[in-house]
Amino acid sequence: PGPQHHEAVDRVISYLYTTRNLAIEYSADAASTAESIQFASDASYRDHPDRKSSAGYICQAYGGPVDWKATKQPTVTTSTTEAELLGLSEVGKQLQWWRRLLDTVSFIPSHTLTISCDNERTVNLLRSEDTAYETKLRHMDIHRHWLRQEVREGRIDVRWVATTNMVADGLTKALSRQKHESFIRLLRLVDIGHLII
Repeated sequence: PGPQHHEAVDRVISYLYTTRNLAIEYSADAASTAESIQFASDASYRDHPDRKSSAGYICQAYGGPVDWKATKQPTVTTSTTEAELLGLSEVGKQLQWWRRLLDTVSFIPSHTLTISCDNERTVNLLRSEDTAYETKLRHMDIHRHWLRQEVREGRIDVRWVATTNMVADGLTKALSRQKHESFIRLLRLVDIGHLII
């Protein structure tokens, strides 16, 4: 191990120490002003040395996270829009799984299950009637057509949110201290240090 490894370990220990009292807060009040089940998807275009992109999604129930994933996408994409589409496609599959689970336990949300995305072009591509989008990547075309079908049939809704309100943003990139604090608030993590003896 060299100095860079010791520095990385120190950062991990510091992070664990400063977040040791954080807990996820679930609240019916959070769902009264928003949807009880929410999904968010984000991608960071070609941020790996092999030019693959990072992607992340999060599912929140009553304001708190219940399912999330951060990963490197399995294939190289040729634009930010393609990276976002690939990420949204994965979240769409996960949303279908959650819908089946909720049906099984007889919990029917009073709203359409929605995926938030901070890429306006991608959202417009899925929601508009205009199908003009060219890609030479066949698998991307298949993902796009499947998502458009689900949006048109009303099984999935995709909406744009500003990057500052994108909860999945923290799953795709390293964050500055200020953005990390915002990420903690978006995750509804609260400090319960005063409850611990």
